[in-house]
Amino acid sequence: MMGRERFQPAGISGSGGRFEDTNWWVIRQAADAEVTGSDAARAHLCSTYWRPIYSYLRRAGYPHPDAEDLTQEFFARLFEKNLVQLAQRERGKFRSWLLLLLKRFIADQWDRTHRQKRGGGQTPLALDADPPALSDRLEAADELTPDKLFDRAWAESVLEHALQALRVEWQHANKPQVFETLEPFITCRSAEHYADAAGRLGMTENHVKVTVHRMRRRLRDLLRAEIARTARTDEELEEELQDLLAIFHEMGQGR
Repeated sequence: MMGRERFQPAGISGSGGRFEDTNWWVIRQAADAEVTGSDAARAHLCSTYWRPIYSYLRRAGYPHPDAEDLTQEFFARLFEKNLVQLAQRERGKFRSWLLLLLKRFIADQWDRTHRQKRGGGQTPLALDADPPALSDRLEAADELTPDKLFDRAWAESVLEHALQALRVEWQHANKPQVFETLEPFITCRSAEHYADAAGRLGMTENHVKVTVHRMRRRLRDLLRAEIARTARTDEELEEELQDLLAIFHEMGQGR
């Protein structure tokens, strides 16, 4: 069971299955500590939302050590008190519900944090996110509100999960070099020309363009599968996907 142990990122890859098979899957599993897969579901929630919660706390004014400890404490309470069950009785997006819960948690912590050291005796989260590096990135987005930064960090976490799932697929196809070379093109972050990548991979330029198009299409499927884990309906899934794409667009425009 997961209580005060070290939270580990889940090894859950994307799924191309039907939406009804994955709908609300992580929430259903995480809400029942006795079922098989509960630990993996809870770890997946930690992996997805650790960065958004930490980012929110940093933008709200907490220094790095305090934000890290409060993030740890938030997840510990979320699972120890099994607050995830309450999400099933709430209306609206899980992401919005979790942010509201975080704000209530901060208000509740205000008096306590002035009487005792935050997170005393707790083991820090052992996740892929590197708090110091993330702290540096927060400075570059200084104009963002805490809520806006929460959403942006959520979008980045979802993208990372989907990209990791895509990376695993290409590794299983014994083509890891193709993925690593073309990944910047998939996310539109490459300054390299297709012809240069084609030369390094021993492919034609046209073949590279077709492969990138196919990988982008698959990435979109994986993004949908990732979002479906915490979405109740098809409508909510589409709304969250559009929010995700809008956030990516803003980031691409430097806003």
